[in-house]
Amino acid sequence: MNPRARALDALVIVTLVTFPFWLAAIGSYTELATRVVVMGLAAMSLNFLLGYTGVLSFGHAAYFGLGGYGTAMAIKFFGFGSVPAMLFGMLVATVAAIVIGALIVRRRGVYFAMVTIAFGQVFYFIAFRWNQVTGGDDGLTGWSRQPIDFGVYKLDIAGNDKAFYYFVLCVFALCVAAMARLIHSPLGRSLVAIRENERRVRFLGLNIESRIWLSFVISCFFVSVAGGLYALLNNFIDPRALRFDLSGNFVIMAVMGGMRSFWGPLFGAAIFVALQDYVSSHTENWMFLIGLVFVLVVRFFPRGLLGVLTRGSAA
Repeated sequence: MNPRARALDALVIVTLVTFPFWLAAIGSYTELATRVVVMGLAAMSLNFLLGYTGVLSFGHAAYFGLGGYGTAMAIKFFGFGSVPAMLFGMLVATVAAIVIGALIVRRRGVYFAMVTIAFGQVFYFIAFRWNQVTGGDDGLTGWSRQPIDFGVYKLDIAGNDKAFYYFVLCVFALCVAAMARLIHSPLGRSLVAIRENERRVRFLGLNIESRIWLSFVISCFFVSVAGGLYALLNNFIDPRALRFDLSGNFVIMAVMGGMRSFWGPLFGAAIFVALQDYVSSHTENWMFLIGLVFVLVVRFFPRGLLGVLTRGSAA
């Protein structure tokens, strides 16, 4: 790892650890910091597939939403605690990804992207129509995140926003560490090789489809973690968490921050969430400004905003 990448890692860690304190100092609030970390995890999860494997999905919101709905339903209907409920949501979303990934793994390019949208919309309409279970368009209410009981100590993530932020940050750190380990493993290197030249990798005798399927499942697993955290953050989940336009937001975050930079999607998510929070309080047309910023970034910074700074350390 070169000094620039090491310095960037240190800067990101320090920024995230101190986020609630300096954010409050500039007049913002802890929930915004939590939302940045949750959406950053979702964008980095998508980028595992998009940036490192070179496969575009517009259906990741489906697994984000399944993770969220699974978490909410486990708390409301089964009385699970926050952590077991998240594990249940992750299991539901990952099983769905395993099955759907096996069905679509032979598609490439725009065909793969369109099929992911189609399957994602199936889950969206199920959530939208199944009022008795999901709450339909009104969303699933009547539940809330629960404190985490460690036996000798109880972490009050239900009533303490900072405690919940650091819980989210710990989950984020575990996921990001696992992603980094996978990216630098032989599997990760083979995924980057597929991104660069799939035909050459096939000539080497590697099974392309199984590796893309595995990348898809891993990516969906991590995005389901973000979905579970998102449900706990809001104490609410509705069908919009499954809709394809949220998948588009994840893509915007990854591209805007830099797909070839490990921290790029997190940086893009921070910009997206901050702009959304500030601009939406002044106008309903906040997506116009984000779209304009996105176009300018693609035009003048094709490697993304953070990708320009980490050019020497990109995968």
